[in-house]
Amino acid sequence: MKTINFNSVYVMGIVFVVGLAGGCEDTGRSAGRSKLLAGPSDLGPTIGSLAKIYSPESAVVEGYGLVGGLRGTGSLECPPSLRAYLKRYILKQVPDQKINVEKLINSYNTAVVHVVGEVPSMGSTTKGFDVLVSALKGTQTTSLEGGWLYGAELRVAGGLAAGTGVVGRAAGPIFTDQLGDLAMSRKTGYVLGGAETSQEYRMSLVLDKPDFAMAGNVRNRINERFGIGIARAVTPGRIELLLPPRYVGQRQRFISLVEATYLTEDPEITAQRVLVHIKNLAISEDKHPSEIALEAIGNESLGKLRILLNSSDEKIRFHAARCMLNLGSDMSLTALVEIALRKDSALRIDAIEALATSASRNDAIAVCRRLLGDASFDIRAASFERLLRLDDPSVKREFIGRSFYLDQVGQSQYKSIFAYRSGEPRIVLIGAPILCSDSLSVQSEDGSIILHSQKGQGYVSVIHRDPKRNVATAYLKTSMDLAAVIRVLCAEPAEKDSETVGGLGVSYSQMIALVKQLSDKRAVQAEFRAGPPPKIGVNIKK
Repeated sequence: MKTINFNSVYVMGIVFVVGLAGGCEDTGRSAGRSKLLAGPSDLGPTIGSLAKIYSPESAVVEGYGLVGGLRGTGSLECPPSLRAYLKRYILKQVPDQKINVEKLINSYNTAVVHVVGEVPSMGSTTKGFDVLVSALKGTQTTSLEGGWLYGAELRVAGGLAAGTGVVGRAAGPIFTDQLGDLAMSRKTGYVLGGAETSQEYRMSLVLDKPDFAMAGNVRNRINERFGIGIARAVTPGRIELLLPPRYVGQRQRFISLVEATYLTEDPEITAQRVLVHIKNLAISEDKHPSEIALEAIGNESLGKLRILLNSSDEKIRFHAARCMLNLGSDMSLTALVEIALRKDSALRIDAIEALATSASRNDAIAVCRRLLGDASFDIRAASFERLLRLDDPSVKREFIGRSFYLDQVGQSQYKSIFAYRSGEPRIVLIGAPILCSDSLSVQSEDGSIILHSQKGQGYVSVIHRDPKRNVATAYLKTSMDLAAVIRVLCAEPAEKDSETVGGLGVSYSQMIALVKQLSDKRAVQAEFRAGPPPKIGVNIKK
């Protein structure tokens, strides 16, 4: 006896209904258009079949710079040619200030470093990018911990000797990863999200066969579909593309949509195209190409997409719902919300992203706030990310010590701490306030920082000491709120003769190591996780 796959039966039912609907629409039309076309190759040329889109790819860049703010762990050694370059560069950056550059380089509080990074491709949503910073080999530098990269010009790797042009710049606090097996040598660190490219991203659509008339047709079709001025034909074989405001942060999706856009349109063939791609979305394993094709067609796809919202297959529902939402239809909102809330769905984060990208701001914020109380750490983190992107007023953000952000949001029964080790450096407290235990004792790896509290004390003692002399150099008190402890530790020290109370100037890397200790020892009742380290230099070990 054969087993009936009810999901397959449902899918075939959808295909039958869609086909029947297509047949009804064709009544009275010419015989050449009366039946469903065999497949995408019969539906007319797409822009992607006539041209290729070229956009900047990722590229490795490098440069040299000076790290300052070190506490005697730097080196005065510097190759003569590099010394001359650094002197010119520093003086160019601060032409109106009197700086003894030679003395600055010849200090054990500075170190000459090599900087390397990877400029993200145009498809990336990242504004800044990470760079790896390493003390020059053969120098006496022992640690970059707590340092600050004053600035470095970045050129395409291998082009330093050739004098190629500057394509980016990097500056910012040094992060030395102190967590887990990936902890690096103190001679190596990162500037997280501290590099920016100076080149403007440009997309070009290059025709396979250059032709003035074809270039004009392609330009007109793109402007008709995505907005006037998006495409500009500059030669018979090349069309320049701008990124529409609607697709900021979705460059790759925009490229895919342009490629999937049909060059010609009429109501009859458009209906046939919709039917073919609806069928493919329902029965194919990889549903993304069909979703993109239907979105490229536009609002004419909405009627048939709505049928798929009733599918018992979650993947079909998701792709249909996301496509509808991207086309501006709120009719699919319920389907996406249900997927985002469903505990056992593998598409939850995809649904959250779709809602944050294309739903109304209020709808997206409402769902993400609700999911801050989800049992899954990954869902809580993903929801917070979207709330931050949506500029939700419930997220409290402050800049600490000129080096990282402290983000706090309430409304969660699961208290969580997330520290970023790539991109923009920040510590996130979900379920704030997160309180420290009234009985804790934690110290940093090097013994320079001690956190202590005891029952009935009502505050946390923060002690800074010189491990070499074994003497305390500062003693501060703060409330039991973890956010207050972070502020006291990482705020910049007060200037001499200042009446304000400063902090201890603890680095971001030291701070997240301390927070991890607090969580591991249950000195705070919150789960701690750190994000993945930068991809640049992850193989460099202790």
